Amino acid sequence: MNIISIAETNPTSLAERYRLGDSVVSELFGKHPSNDENWAERAAFLDRTTGSRASMKRVTEALKSYQARLPAYPESALSLEKLDQPNSLVIVGGQQAGLFGGALLIFYKALSVIQAAREAERKLGRPVVPLFWIAGEDHDFDEANHVNIQSSEGAIRRVRIERPEGPRLAVSRTRLSGEQWDAALQELAAQLPDTEFKQNLLERLQSHVKDTPSLSLAFARLLADWFGSQGLVLLDADDPNLRALEGPMFRELIVRNDKLEAALKQGEQHVLGRGFKLQAETTDGSANLFLHHEQGRLLLHKDKESFIDRKGNVSYTCEQMLELTESTPDRLSTNALTRPLMQDYLLPVLGAVLGPSELAYWGILGPAFEEFGMSMPILIPRQSFIYLEANIAKLLDKYALSVEEAMSDLDQRRADWLAKQDEWNIEEQFEQVKSQFKQLYAPIMNTVSSVQPGLASLAVSNRDKILEQITYLESRSIDAIAKQHETSLRQWDRIRLSFSPLDKPQERVYGTVHFWNRYGPDWLALWADVPYENTGGNRLVEGLTTTV
Repeated sequence: MNIISIAETNPTSLAERYRLGDSVVSELFGKHPSNDENWAERAAFLDRTTGSRASMKRVTEALKSYQARLPAYPESALSLEKLDQPNSLVIVGGQQAGLFGGALLIFYKALSVIQAAREAERKLGRPVVPLFWIAGEDHDFDEANHVNIQSSEGAIRRVRIERPEGPRLAVSRTRLSGEQWDAALQELAAQLPDTEFKQNLLERLQSHVKDTPSLSLAFARLLADWFGSQGLVLLDADDPNLRALEGPMFRELIVRNDKLEAALKQGEQHVLGRGFKLQAETTDGSANLFLHHEQGRLLLHKDKESFIDRKGNVSYTCEQMLELTESTPDRLSTNALTRPLMQDYLLPVLGAVLGPSELAYWGILGPAFEEFGMSMPILIPRQSFIYLEANIAKLLDKYALSVEEAMSDLDQRRADWLAKQDEWNIEEQFEQVKSQFKQLYAPIMNTVSSVQPGLASLAVSNRDKILEQITYLESRSIDAIAKQHETSLRQWDRIRLSFSPLDKPQERVYGTVHFWNRYGPDWLALWADVPYENTGGNRLVEGLTTTV
């Protein structure tokens, strides 16, 4: 296995400067994973504030009930038993669900959670449980309903499930039919290349959806398959058993809503004052809460003493909102800015694994944590990888390309390579011809202009048409050279499709299922052996498997 660090594409971003320990940025968060003292300080704070959180016994009961719906592994059961211990802490990382496991970055985040928990447990000498928080309350179905794979022809194909007609409910509340699951599996089977692992893969996915689950539950079952043997515990934020425990925190978010908004605005000023742009600007008057309604999941805003949605579907007084926290807390849910606060109320969060965008918007949350008597957990940058397949490594060697060049300068390198294949110096010859033609044509232009001034524009037009035809012949000649090297150019395209599919990072496009099909379940398991970096960063991984 060969692992090397790769330079970040945006070294001045808030997330990257935090990752590298820039003190100006670290002030926004208060702690840093590279500081051993911060880990002990955070653990001590959590020990002192146990009484201000939800009952861990009841939370554990809810998690055990949810875990019973997933594939069972002794290691995840052991993690749940650890949660019952009074000195237990958790490392959390979360994501919206993804069809058939979603993009690689989700796999990497779960891996980061597990490795961070293992490292923290060793560091502190006490139980630390890895927990993956599935944002099942999110209603953006189009973010969750697809996965990208590479077909046998080499093209990128998107397999998806269309959202059922009706209101935009939370993903975990969106019912899917057996026909929809069958169609998605059939499409995946049609697009995935045939390999020795394909049939078992499809059968395992089929086993997860026999009872027509929500997309979130099917996703949780797959993550349990991938990481249950490493002790990962799964949580759905929209689990009604958990919602029943969140009422007191919803109450605080409602009663202190104006102070919450002011704290978020203060946090924005802290970020702007350090010269960074806001990841997502808060909206004036937003309650930063959602209401689950028959019309869908509605974002609430404040209108004097009432909580309303923009379309006028609902209007609740503060008293009515507080009644919901007592009677039906499952009708309420957090947004991206209040979810971290709710997470800290439910769990003893030692650290949270975050991607770059998440780190950027967490930058404004310091004052909000303080407002609610909380302290921000240690924020752990998600590990990011580029997987270098053996066949692509051979192509890089063939064309003398570095990984950095393949990722950032491939078009120019490809053009330079193609130009070297031109043994006739076609571009140079045509440039010379065009220059000589212009010189020869100039006297004619002067002569016809003298004969009749009106002919000047005709002479220019005639010259340009001739030059256009010369250029056309040049382009056809270059195309002919390219056609002679069609096989090689397809290899350049394969390099692009591997590193920058759809002009995006590999981990944001290809689904884990694509590599599972290509290299089998052993490939998934081997990631546990990749060394852990508590400050994340972008790394190239080569030689993870001997299968080619």
